[in-house]
Amino acid sequence: MLLGAGLPLGSAPLAAQTLDAVNRAATRGVTRRVYPGAVVVVGRLDTTLLSRGYGRLTWRAGAARPSPESTLWDVASLTKVVATTGVAARFVDRGILDLETPVAHYLPAFSGGQKPLVTVRMLLDHTSGLPPFLALWEVSSSPGDAIARICVEPLRRPPGTAAEYSDLNAILLGVILEQAGGAPLDVLVRREVIEPLGLAHTSFDVQPSARGLAAPTTSQGRIRVGTVNDPNAAFLGGVAGHAGLFSTAPDLARVARAWLGQGTLDGVTWLSAGTVRRFLQPSAASGTRLLGWDTPDTTGPEPSSFGRHPDPGTYGHTGWTGTQMWLDPERDVFVIFLTNRAFEPRVRETFQALRRIRANLADAVVAAVPCPAVAGSEC
Repeated sequence: MLLGAGLPLGSAPLAAQTLDAVNRAATRGVTRRVYPGAVVVVGRLDTTLLSRGYGRLTWRAGAARPSPESTLWDVASLTKVVATTGVAARFVDRGILDLETPVAHYLPAFSGGQKPLVTVRMLLDHTSGLPPFLALWEVSSSPGDAIARICVEPLRRPPGTAAEYSDLNAILLGVILEQAGGAPLDVLVRREVIEPLGLAHTSFDVQPSARGLAAPTTSQGRIRVGTVNDPNAAFLGGVAGHAGLFSTAPDLARVARAWLGQGTLDGVTWLSAGTVRRFLQPSAASGTRLLGWDTPDTTGPEPSSFGRHPDPGTYGHTGWTGTQMWLDPERDVFVIFLTNRAFEPRVRETFQALRRIRANLADAVVAAVPCPAVAGSEC
């Protein structure tokens, strides 16, 4: 659906034909059987430029088309930026959390070697030295044992020297936020992110009555509809710092607008502009990583998921299940691109195929959306 009913934000939309390349990129993923269905929302601070569903929720010919308004998606690692980073930023804003505090202050079991040097900041920008992944459901007897298992895991490199993306960082950060905030993570996310940003359909727990709205995924040989795809998140009870959140495109668009708006949404301050700037500043060792967020890596042989020629300052994140959100402050544009790539894959190397589709879609958005007529814009 192009700008219309249910999308009240104002200003004139782009001519439909200027977004044809965006539609073609999203549709190509369906025709090439990379994913059965998708939704795309392209917007600015004050307007929605495109909101549309593509394909079907499953590979069955009679299955429903994904709704850009109501389909629930397992957003996987977007949990890291929407939920965990959101709570962390709010706590930093209010002085509840200090980024330079050692992890061991909150988790004394996180000890040995150079672990006393690992700080909260290093969990956020992935410079902690922890390995990328552990199959916690296989090596632990309970959620508490899983956290203990991470705490004794040796570091792979000296802390603060280089970034290596790791789910373990976000899992530990979720536990630290619980201690700092005095409540379970799902309660904190509701209090600090969902309620103040007015996210109507975002939660860790999809009620049975709403599961019919969820895009299915496949994990460990089972179809998941409204239950978390990530095995570690499932083992941790469906609520974890790295994965487990379900959301809709309109809710994610509100999160994007809050960050694009320097912490302000609908005239209400959610974060201070100073905290937003702080979280979007890389360190000397973090590479493409910001605090929670990621930025384009244009040095590899494959195109970046953010496009081949992203504007300066572009940032965002992707998720295992096939989700993505990215923001371009210079161009005043954001993109929500949600797919269920993880549902019964029909092609090999779906990650690489989806990466190219993401790049094509990002390039199409940049080509279609003009730079705002604002002094100082670099795009």
